[in-house]
Amino acid sequence: MHAHFERHVYHRHSHETYSFGVTETGAQSFTCRGSAHTSAAGMVMAFNPDDPHDGHAANALGFTYRMIHIAPDLVADALQDATGHRTGLPLFTAPVAADPALATTLRALHVALLDPGTPALRRDELLTATIARIVHRTATKPLPGPAEPSRSTAIARHARQLLHDRMTDDLSIDDLARSTDTSRYTVYRAFQAEYGLPPSDYQRQLRLRRARDLIATGTPISEAANATGFADQSHLTRWFTRYFGLTPGAYRQAVTTE
Repeated sequence: MHAHFERHVYHRHSHETYSFGVTETGAQSFTCRGSAHTSAAGMVMAFNPDDPHDGHAANALGFTYRMIHIAPDLVADALQDATGHRTGLPLFTAPVAADPALATTLRALHVALLDPGTPALRRDELLTATIARIVHRTATKPLPGPAEPSRSTAIARHARQLLHDRMTDDLSIDDLARSTDTSRYTVYRAFQAEYGLPPSDYQRQLRLRRARDLIATGTPISEAANATGFADQSHLTRWFTRYFGLTPGAYRQAVTTE
């Protein structure tokens, strides 16, 4: 994404990918991992997969930024290319870094990815170099390995799976509580602690991601809305814009002209 926003406010959300960005002009403020942050011009942002965050302009002048979303598998492959061996996936401990050189590298990668005239080899080289540099420069560490889940984590994961399995169903908190054999309060608290979002926001996000995929493959917006549990096209459009920063129609045009 390459966009300028003044009044747009991102609803709290997360991505299934790593997200790397650079603020080009102005400043944007957001909350992530329980703290408030601001990315001013020339600063770099790094979000881990499933890092809940929001976002808005820090002042009336707005901000311009570039954002790249990269699947964990691609990050792992790029790090293997850069180091010569398989490494653990990185964990970015701070979502904002002041690093002009890294900002320049990220911008070059973004420009190359948007330019259909960039040779594939050049894009691959830039991707590997950028990921290696951002991992090196922003004090990351490997993601922790799997551990025996706590009872709270197990409850949250079970509820999450139900939301995935029944994405378009009108589930209630009672449904989640019954499926986990806990109280409404317990399942809500466990889910919020594990994923940083209430179950309702997480469910809506699942629906929006599915709607986005349908629209990208040519499904009419009204049909995508109906297939993913939204009341109608207007309902989908309102939430799509709050999460992704552009309307479904603008997104469809963008993906069909790439």
